[in-house]
Amino acid sequence: MTTASGTIAPVHGSPAQPVKLPGPPCHPSPVCLLFPPQTVEHGFPHQPSALGYSPSLQLLAIGTRSGAIKLYGAPGVEFMGLHDENAAVTQVHFMPHQVELVTLLDDNSLHMWTLRGHKGLSELLEIGRFTLTGPPGAPPSVTRVTAVLAHTSGELLLLGTEGGHVFIVEVPGFRELEERNISLDQVAASVPDDYIGRRNLEHVEALQENPINPNQVVIGYGRGLMVIWDLEKRCAIQHIPATQQLESVWWTEDGSYILSSHSDGSYCRWMVGGEDVNDEEEKSDIPYGHFPCKAISKIIQLPTEEGPPFLLFSGGMPRASYGDRHCITVIHSKTHVALDFTSRIIDFFVIRDGLQHTDPSALVVLVEEELVVIDLQTDCWPVIQTPYLVPLHSSAITCSHHVSAIPLKLWERVIAAGELQNTHYSKKPWPITGGQNLAPDPPQRDLLLTGHEDGTVHFWDASGVCLYPLYKLSTAGVFHTDADPNDNMNQGAEGEWPPFRKVGCFDPYSDDPRLGIQKIHLCKYSGYLTVAGTAGQILVLELNDEAAEQTVEAKVVDLLQGQEGFRWKGHTRLDVREEPVLFPPGFQPFALVQCQPPAVVTALTLHSEWKLVAFGTSHGFGLYDYQQKNTVLIKCTLNPSDQLAMEGPLSRVKSIKKSLRQSFRRIRRSRVSLRKHHLQEANARLEAELAEMELAPVQRKIEARSSDDSFTGLVRTLYFADTFLSDSSHNTPSLWAGTNGGCVFAYMLRLPPVEHRADEPVTAQPAKEIQLMHRAPVVGIVVLDGHGAPLPEPLEVAHDLARSPDMQGSHQLLVISEEQFKVFTLPKVSAKMKLKLTAVDGSRVRRVGVAWFCSSRTEDYGESGLVVLTNQGDVHVVSLPHVKMQVQYPCIRREDVSGIASCVFTKHGQGFYLISPSEFERFSLSTCYLVEPRCLVEAPLHSGSSSQRRSQPDGASSTHRYTQRVMEHALLNDESEYSRERE
Repeated sequence: MTTASGTIAPVHGSPAQPVKLPGPPCHPSPVCLLFPPQTVEHGFPHQPSALGYSPSLQLLAIGTRSGAIKLYGAPGVEFMGLHDENAAVTQVHFMPHQVELVTLLDDNSLHMWTLRGHKGLSELLEIGRFTLTGPPGAPPSVTRVTAVLAHTSGELLLLGTEGGHVFIVEVPGFRELEERNISLDQVAASVPDDYIGRRNLEHVEALQENPINPNQVVIGYGRGLMVIWDLEKRCAIQHIPATQQLESVWWTEDGSYILSSHSDGSYCRWMVGGEDVNDEEEKSDIPYGHFPCKAISKIIQLPTEEGPPFLLFSGGMPRASYGDRHCITVIHSKTHVALDFTSRIIDFFVIRDGLQHTDPSALVVLVEEELVVIDLQTDCWPVIQTPYLVPLHSSAITCSHHVSAIPLKLWERVIAAGELQNTHYSKKPWPITGGQNLAPDPPQRDLLLTGHEDGTVHFWDASGVCLYPLYKLSTAGVFHTDADPNDNMNQGAEGEWPPFRKVGCFDPYSDDPRLGIQKIHLCKYSGYLTVAGTAGQILVLELNDEAAEQTVEAKVVDLLQGQEGFRWKGHTRLDVREEPVLFPPGFQPFALVQCQPPAVVTALTLHSEWKLVAFGTSHGFGLYDYQQKNTVLIKCTLNPSDQLAMEGPLSRVKSIKKSLRQSFRRIRRSRVSLRKHHLQEANARLEAELAEMELAPVQRKIEARSSDDSFTGLVRTLYFADTFLSDSSHNTPSLWAGTNGGCVFAYMLRLPPVEHRADEPVTAQPAKEIQLMHRAPVVGIVVLDGHGAPLPEPLEVAHDLARSPDMQGSHQLLVISEEQFKVFTLPKVSAKMKLKLTAVDGSRVRRVGVAWFCSSRTEDYGESGLVVLTNQGDVHVVSLPHVKMQVQYPCIRREDVSGIASCVFTKHGQGFYLISPSEFERFSLSTCYLVEPRCLVEAPLHSGSSSQRRSQPDGASSTHRYTQRVMEHALLNDESEYSRERE
């Protein structure tokens, strides 16, 4: 990547040399900064399209529509690769007992990948690619691959095609063995005349190997015919003339039966023998007949050591009644369950128990929006909680908040509250255990909090490679919503047929978008949490280890302060429950502030030492004392000419509470296949309205803005500081607020002595007001102490986790606007220095945070720096207190407006941003805090000699290519609202 000082290409995960831009020196130091590597992805792959599994390696593989291939084993064992072709992965097949896998893309190309050892770690490398070529003049269907079989020898691939041929290819060199190919003419010549005369064979739908004789394979054709072919003798040894359109084939483990599933919702059992099967020997079963049923797309039968076998199949539901259901049926003995998923099924497989792979132990199902694992050895077949691939977007993510270095006591209490919520999960350990996680233990405990559209806040363990769910907080119980508690249409009743059981947690439907969480602030020292939502609601919560029943009274705050001439045209506020509510253990609300008008809360901060919460909207800001439950301060910032601020982000969606909810429910009930498309359109409209306020980048030079620009009163940032406002000898608590119109308000706060804190009121009086010349939106405020260091967080000094700020020297105020960084002296508030971001290419600051960069050479040295993300997707590190640009690196595509808007920085130089609705990309600016997979996968002990002869050339890690190009692929493939530019 190129900077002003040259080109930098650090090795992935390795320490880079210190890089400084030309210019006046600030602090010459050994602090290391490097190009922010996209170190790991958290969440569920966007648009999965293929699933593979290796029983010998215990590795799971997922291919996506953007051409990505991802491998997962034991928690922490992850690999990523990206095909050069911009094509979807349609099939993934591991070579038996080897460390290779083959992928098929929808451009008809085949790719061979291997897990190569390098410096004690494994890396995923592409080692070959191949495309079938037919004879000159042959139509493309002759070589269009429709079915792939990785032979147990580990040396052959059988490729069934659309033209009905089966090509045999030697791997890893992809050499076609023409003399062993199985042509359609050869098969047709041996088929009984009465069958071939009434139908064409069509494409090869399925290829399966005889489990007890690898020389025999069954070839299943689309029209129904199945042919058992002997690879050694090169002839057909049996024909199975099924009459229905074929969907899948399964050869039972003892080799005695073949199961076939069909498009009419039936499956058949065929005995394997030396002679052709007659029509009358066909044993057909339609599990959910007699009415027309959908196709059974895949069927599996697995034996058990004692008792009847497991039968599993996907699809087969009655078309008229349940044609919209996404189901996998599991039948064992007298137990029959139709597992009902919330999104389309991609594929599934079953994990066998123990080294001998005897009884089925777990069913692994990849659906469009999540991975679900079912414990087949425990009664009722409960779900096993996934340690990775968790659907972050089970409800759409609306905001994020990261907290570093969580104290052990708070960590344990959050985990304990979460465990009480997870009693419905299986107690069995995670069944996919391949590879070794060699990454060191995380140096600290980190939390990532995500706010969601349905009013929930999810707590994630963000300490390591796996983003693990710890606890979920729901705020909906505080309010009256129109959700029907009995509206659970996917849960089957007693005696219902089919016997549905809803599984999975993906549920994008929100009964009331006003519940959406917009801002979160957690104090890790006190355990106080505040969350704010779309309808102007601010909740203050505290952690309680016991359930409690209490009433939450709303304090209504009129931010317009009775000004005439304004009429709110947006949504109404949420109705607060007047009766006591029973809150489970965990974070429980005890105070509620309701803004009027009920506009989106755009800024929020909490000072747990002073027991104060500050909040802001597009109309003004306020200060709330949550100890006394009193309002301390209300300030209206609305410009008289700004009528847009009175419309509200949801005003264009009429009757949002009822019509949108009813539309979603109607979609769910009506079995319409485009329901997800309608949902995305509705979400896109809502998000576009929110984006108008602060997300739309404008390319222009810095210039003065008129005071009548829209949303000038919108509050962008709030900040508490104990600093000098009145004179240079008396410090005082203060509140600072920055607006979209380039205005900064400062208020002096008077806090009563500790012994009278509960009785005497907190007061606030205006102290300073700054109007930036160019009226650029203020996105950040930082006060620097006498040493030029940012002031510590509340209670940080009291817990001996930070040194006391220097109150002897003069303090400085750093105001970060979208276009420049400006330093003022305190208390006079006179300009001292400034740094313009740019005046040419239209860069604007979108996200800003203060980070601590530790030295990679000495443990006792570090520096504070300002980490900045622009609307161009560039990350800047600015030195403090001298405000000099240190480094600038491209990080996010400039077209990825949602990715830029979702970015959150950590206190130690890392960052997270959404690369899709369901995935966070993690990057790091610090070599001392680098979270990335470090894992080793070894070849199975009984691996054949062929795998030892494999050519595995050296090369750059495919993870590098993945991280450089995945967003380019996603942009071309994904036309959802997440990749639309909102300028």
